[in-house]
Amino acid sequence: MNDDARPAAAAPAPTALAPAAAGSLPLLNRERSILQFNRRVLAQARRTDVPLLERLRYLTIVSSNIDEFFEVRVADFIEAVRQPGSGVSHADLAAVAGAAHELIDEQYAVFNDELMPALAQQGIVVLNHAERNAAQRAWVAEFFDAQVRPLLVPVSLDPSHPFPQVANKSLNFIAQLDGRDAFGRDNQIAIVKVPRVLPRVIRLPEAVCDGQQGFVLLTSVIRAHLAELFPGRTVQSFSQFRVTRDSDLEVDADDVTNLRQALRRGLTTRNYGQAIRLEVTSTCPEVLSRFLLQQFALPEVALYRVNGPVNLVRLNQLIDQADADALRFPAFEAAWPSAALSPGVSIFEQLRQRDVLLHHPFESFEPVVQFLREAVEDPQVLAIKQTIYRTGAQSVLGDLLIEAARRGKEVLAVVELKARFDEEANINWAERLEAVGAQVVYGIVGLKTHAKMLLVTRREGGVLRRYAHLSTGNYNPKTARVYTDMGCLTAEPGLTADADAVFLQLASQTRVKAPQQLVTAPFLLHRRFMRHMRQVADAARAGKPARIVVKVNALTDPALMQGLAAASQAGASIDLIVRGACMLPPGLPGHTDNIRVRSVVGRFLEHTRAMYFRWGDGDADEVLYLSSADWMSRNMFRRIEVAWPVRDPVLRQRVIDEALVPYLHDSLDAWLLDSEGRYRRVAAPAGGGLSAQQALMQRYT
Repeated sequence: MNDDARPAAAAPAPTALAPAAAGSLPLLNRERSILQFNRRVLAQARRTDVPLLERLRYLTIVSSNIDEFFEVRVADFIEAVRQPGSGVSHADLAAVAGAAHELIDEQYAVFNDELMPALAQQGIVVLNHAERNAAQRAWVAEFFDAQVRPLLVPVSLDPSHPFPQVANKSLNFIAQLDGRDAFGRDNQIAIVKVPRVLPRVIRLPEAVCDGQQGFVLLTSVIRAHLAELFPGRTVQSFSQFRVTRDSDLEVDADDVTNLRQALRRGLTTRNYGQAIRLEVTSTCPEVLSRFLLQQFALPEVALYRVNGPVNLVRLNQLIDQADADALRFPAFEAAWPSAALSPGVSIFEQLRQRDVLLHHPFESFEPVVQFLREAVEDPQVLAIKQTIYRTGAQSVLGDLLIEAARRGKEVLAVVELKARFDEEANINWAERLEAVGAQVVYGIVGLKTHAKMLLVTRREGGVLRRYAHLSTGNYNPKTARVYTDMGCLTAEPGLTADADAVFLQLASQTRVKAPQQLVTAPFLLHRRFMRHMRQVADAARAGKPARIVVKVNALTDPALMQGLAAASQAGASIDLIVRGACMLPPGLPGHTDNIRVRSVVGRFLEHTRAMYFRWGDGDADEVLYLSSADWMSRNMFRRIEVAWPVRDPVLRQRVIDEALVPYLHDSLDAWLLDSEGRYRRVAAPAGGGLSAQQALMQRYT
């Protein structure tokens, strides 16, 4: 591979510096780094060069991410505060909460001050009660009586009517009442739970909208007619509210005989875990917010007053209903990899000639589906093995595995039951596969199976031959249209034999011969990357070419960050493309002088994991991996992960040219991290910037 084709250094390597003592590298706060990522997503909602409805979609993505942040990260943070010796204090928790408050306040300011006025200029209006005309109010009243009121059951609180169970992230109202109830009592507080089946965004008929596209929020509908739920009484004050709860499923795998059944039971109570956050409207009276905090046993810092609906995620319903294609991203049709795969010709036959690299969403996910479909329909295929992590509730791949089992093929499905928020879908797939005779296992106790592998065994001329698909992303055709990932279809005997050995170990839990090409976690992956970083550092000290480029979703593992810092101090040139949380401060004098960190947030969610190491002049002194693993401790030690070297020179160059180099030169969607943990958008040159994603879309159109 020629020098010009390798990822270029952003600056010449300086003279070597003495390595820092182990553990001395100051790191950035992980929780604040996650919130910083969501600030970058929120910045997309403010970009005037992004279509307006897509800007609104970015806003809803921020809300969804923040929900998960509280459900998972803040829940763990609170637990750490309670554990003596954890190193996490109440002050740390208050700092994270303060950053979250700032982000959420900014989010609602963008919603109210920028997006809603801009939509109104385009004839798309969200009308509150005061803004609705007489005809619109009449229509809303009729809608409330016919569709909403029959499903609402207000509960006035007293000793025989205790505070009701409130589900995680559900919409509710609290009201303070005057007067007496039907039994002559003066109970003052009532709760109204809003069923999830009700639409959160309702489009008004064109006949009452004077040429506009008019919408009303369910919260506004209920608010306008709340008093009708309490005839004979006066509603003195009220507020929407929503509580976010700890959503981790706590199952001790060592104490259960059937993990699937234990998780199924856990799903029934997940919505009622420990309360973490309380959201109310900014107009909520102090007496009501304090009452709710007391009911949920939450401190004041957990209260979030928002200037608008308490769940902005549901505004996706407005995006879906609006008739305005010009306000969305132009349609993009993923390309069939015609240069690598000829339609109508057996994929097995073509893979015997060469490996095929797929780059999603720029290239279609359909070849993976066709690969599995051909395996199902081919009578010479004897066995199919696949990992299932996030395949979705509806999946053509799952249906094909079921059909394969029905046709008598040996089907092994390694289903990860503890894929967070996909547990129920995966349990359902496991049960459906078992019902038709497929062999289903749930990986290894204590380790999530996060590797993405599909293996087909076929009889050819009296011998068995294997074909495999390895991927950085999930077997989910839907997300493959919006996540960037790379996958490889191969018949290479070494790789396919390694994949078979991994499946054997996942099923039997026996010792197997160490893979020759695949590198797996929790066994070798961490050590392999550490070894390569030492090789790069040694090369830098010897004055040889020394280069590292890593593209991952998160960088939080302390040892890997120390390894990067040591290579930097030795003089290696290092570029890190980290979409989300990054705890490594770049450009820190004496530690990370030669490290640059950038994050790219664009139309698609960056998800490809690629790692490039060079430690000399020869072709044997470099290696490029694709992997399912991020550089986090959980991926390295608590998950089953795979990485594989891309050895074909043409495919390796393509990974470099598509997954690394464009992102190092992106000046439209990229952000640079500084040593203090702050991100700034890369300044676009005069005449416009370069977007890596847009360039790839143009390449494949």
